[in-house]
Formats: sequence, structure tokens, C-alpha cells
Amino acid sequence: MRIGYFLSSEEYTPAELIEQARLAEEAGFEGLWISDHYHPWVDAQGQSPFVWSMIGALSQVTRLPVTTAVTAPTMRIHPAIIAQAVATSAVLHEGRFVLGVGSGEALNEHIFGDAWPRADVRLEMLEEAVEVMRKLWAGGFVDHDGEHYVVENARIYTLPEQQPLVYVSGFGPKSIDLAARIGDGFVSTKPEADDVKRFRSNGGGKKVAQGGFKACWAPTVEQAVDIAYEKWPNAGVPGELSQVLPSPRHFEQASQLVTKDQIKDSFVCGSEAGPQLEMIGKYADAGYDEVYVANVGPNYRELIDLYAKEVIPNVR
Repeated sequence: MRIGYFLSSEEYTPAELIEQARLAEEAGFEGLWISDHYHPWVDAQGQSPFVWSMIGALSQVTRLPVTTAVTAPTMRIHPAIIAQAVATSAVLHEGRFVLGVGSGEALNEHIFGDAWPRADVRLEMLEEAVEVMRKLWAGGFVDHDGEHYVVENARIYTLPEQQPLVYVSGFGPKSIDLAARIGDGFVSTKPEADDVKRFRSNGGGKKVAQGGFKACWAPTVEQAVDIAYEKWPNAGVPGELSQVLPSPRHFEQASQLVTKDQIKDSFVCGSEAGPQLEMIGKYADAGYDEVYVANVGPNYRELIDLYAKEVIPNVR
């Protein structure tokens, strides 16, 4: 089981994200996730730096593999532009960059006022976007006249030695099947064995499955729950609302229905290593190859130190 660290762009400044990446590498983490958002989920999180600037900066301070968790290469930025950004990122990271993709949320992708497509259409767009990007990464001039995208006389000149890998997120049967069909790997934030099994049995085979969860370090569980409830109440918003609500204020409104007990169940809270190891064990038992932990709140140094001293050594 590879243990990685999740950089939450929604909550931390660029300087803090860079610091976390350095600390994570020193602590023995083996990879990085980084979120790709235009907005935070709620205003209390307070940040949202441009992920492609951050990925370039990370290449200069760490040699850990980096995966976006996840980018929606469909509406906010045309896939031909994402393809160029990915190619440059792969060159900067000397092949250690992976593009994680998903169908996105209205929160981040609707900002030009386009209608928000239904889920089936978003998955169609994602599949075509990945097709476009792979054509461009193959080299040469590309023309593409598709259902959702047009590319004309486009060529990416700065390319890595190997085509970038694309890992696809999946949270329901259709998206998991798409990940199995077109993905080089699978991304999820649920320790569900059935999801991994479906991915592997429908074409994913032995490809990498990445999972992730959120933790909040504080001296007591109660203090950690308070921090998590303040910063990430949206974690308790159910169903498809996370895909269709269009702004942080709407998530704040929906989050008024979320209780602290729900948040406590969604996060690994407190200062002890045991609950962290238990959660990692759930992902291992579900069949994941890699798991990434994100800190919530101001105490990321303490969480990283806990992992360095008591979690990572015990996993290994």
C-alpha cells in the first residue's frame, strides 16, 4: 500500500501547499494528490489557487509523483488546452505526473453560464475529452470533429517521453465502467470493495486504484470535529448535490442540514495513529493500491508528523 498526501487547494494558500508538499516528502509519503477547483466548497475554506500554476511550482520543490484529484477537462478549460498543460507538467515532473479526471461539478465548471449537462452527457464529454488529449499527446497535427469538441491544426510541441497516464474517478456504476474502459487507473474517495471489484472485472484488471480520505488533527477528537465542521460541512451533503449546486453559498445553505455527528463519521479526527491506520486498512481491504490523506484545518504539520512517526512505519 502506497501512502500519499492530498493537497487541498480549496483550503490552503499556494505557500502552504508548497510547504505541505515538502513536509510530506520528508515524512516519507510516496505521492501527492492535488485538487483542481475554481471555487472552494464553502467560504470558510477560503482558497482556490490555479492548479496548473501549483503543479509547476511543485516540480521545483519535490520529486514525489503528483496526480490531480481530479480535473474535469470538459467545460471550464477545453481538453486541447488541458492536454498542453498536462504535457508540460509531465515534462517538469520528469514523467511523475498523472492526470486524474472526472465529470466535474457545477461549482467549478459552470462559470461561463453554460447549461450544466446531465450526468450521462458529462460522461460522454469526459470520454471524448480523453480521446482528444491522447491524440494530441501522440504528436503531430490533430484535427478532431466530435460531438462535443472541435480541434483544428493543433499540435503540442513540448511532450514527455511517454504519454501521460489518465486515471478516471468513479462513484457510480456508469462512471466506474467508464474508468475501466478508458482509464489507466481508478480514483475514488470511498473504501468500497465492490467499486474496485467492478473496475477490475470490467476492464481495469491490475491497473492502479487510488483512494483518498480526509483527516483532522487536533489534541482531542472533539476539537477536531469542531474544526472539520467549520471548514468542511459540505462533506455531509448527500447524493448528487455535490455535482449540481453551483456556488459556495449554495453548499453553505445545504450544509445547514449537516450535523457534527455526520462530519465525525466522514473524517478521521484526533491525534492518535490508530484511527488513521484503521482507515488505511479499510482501503487496503477494499483492494486499493494507493491511499491519500488530506488534512483539514491549521494543524497539517502535526498530522504529517504523526504519519512520519507512527503511521507510515506501521503501514510498511
